[in-house]
Amino acid sequence: MPFSSFTFENVSWDDHRAARLRSVMDAEMSVRYANHTPEPEPAEVTARRTASLAVDPADVRAVVLVLDDDGTPIAHAALRELRGDWEVKRVIVSDAHRGRGIARALMNHLESLARAAGVSRLILQTGDRQPDAVAVYERVGYTPIPIYEPYVETIPNSLCFEKVLAA
Repeated sequence: MPFSSFTFENVSWDDHRAARLRSVMDAEMSVRYANHTPEPEPAEVTARRTASLAVDPADVRAVVLVLDDDGTPIAHAALRELRGDWEVKRVIVSDAHRGRGIARALMNHLESLARAAGVSRLILQTGDRQPDAVAVYERVGYTPIPIYEPYVETIPNSLCFEKVLAA
């Protein structure tokens, strides 16, 4: 069922609608990355990975929701400052709305926000069990880069990308 339009809304990190979409993402990623080995993962490994994925609201430069015609939040993404770079974080499109170009539009919107702030490139990290996300990032012009901190040791199955932004 196609939608007729959607809008972007800039919100705070603690916006309840944004937090709900991030919770949906967390649940989906828990399933995708469930430990399928007979041995449980050591607690310290889990703690280090969780810390590397945490986002300090003080570092967030933008949080964007995509709203459908009736104002329902259907997608989310954030930009955070990470050691002088701006990193794309927590990109999710609600399952029922995937495949409609929303992720592409959201990524383009993030790039516009970054350009307006004078940022020359965006970076992002995703995982090897997210081929759908990788496909979107590559379609909108992101290119692979080496795994960067804080993911090098904590999430060695990371796939990292950058996009150099035209002025």
